[in-house]
Amino acid sequence: MIHPTDSVEQIAARSGLTADEVTSAESRLFALGLLRPSPGGGRVAISPESAADALLAPLEQDILQRRIAMATTRARLHSLSGDYLEARSMRSAKTVIEVVEGIDNIRAVIDDLARTCVKSIDALTSSRPTEEAIRASTPLDLEQLERGVRTRRVFQHAARKHWTSVQFLETLATAGAEVRTASALPSHLLIYDRSCAVLPLDPQHTAAGVALVRDPAVLNFLQQLFEHYWDRALDFAEAEQRSGAEPTGVERDVLLMMAAGRKDEAIAHQLGMSPRSVSRIVARLMDRLGAESRFQAGARAALNGWLS
Repeated sequence: MIHPTDSVEQIAARSGLTADEVTSAESRLFALGLLRPSPGGGRVAISPESAADALLAPLEQDILQRRIAMATTRARLHSLSGDYLEARSMRSAKTVIEVVEGIDNIRAVIDDLARTCVKSIDALTSSRPTEEAIRASTPLDLEQLERGVRTRRVFQHAARKHWTSVQFLETLATAGAEVRTASALPSHLLIYDRSCAVLPLDPQHTAAGVALVRDPAVLNFLQQLFEHYWDRALDFAEAEQRSGAEPTGVERDVLLMMAAGRKDEAIAHQLGMSPRSVSRIVARLMDRLGAESRFQAGARAALNGWLS
């Protein structure tokens, strides 16, 4: 400052400001550390760099200490990973079937299995996924696929009817998952790395509890069950069957029920589809078989070996 000992009135007169304006400006400059009392009286101007160092040094020190604390905590937690994996391995060896109850505990277990699996995930989803389930599942599914985990998912045909479900299936397929749909599935089922399966205790109330199955014999049966439905399911992106070709997937399901004498409404209810969609499939099948009645279509399908 050129006149460090000038009074407020002198500064106001020289700058063309009011005394109140000068006082307010000095207060702001003192608060920012740009002015300090001078040992010889009056004020002394401080460079912005020095003021910044003085003003921010305590905050930077606090941030540094917090980062050190975070790094220390992270290192301590990571040091427990070996003990955790060993404990889980011991638990797996001793407990072939473990019951987990409560939605929060179930989600924690599934989250853990999803994040630690390294090879494959096979899943049957026996009901249309809810928006809440989709929100919870999508980040984990995409993270697994990004890690190169082979993911095979079978949903019911009903998932094709709802926009949110279709978007979810498309997201999975685009990210590299193998997605198929089937007419009916027995239960929810998740198999991680072919070494642990998750089954609901009550298929009608999946949030009530689940069983974690690690018994090799039971796992082998559940894997075969999955493969059974996987082989018979329709690829999500599969186009409509070409004219004259043997029906598979949804068309085969409709044909079998039609041959059994079920009406379109009953078939639609069973497959989770609209009666209009079923009627279109029936018309397409009859045209392919050159049949004039449902009875004749069933007879010709049997002669073609399509019902075996």
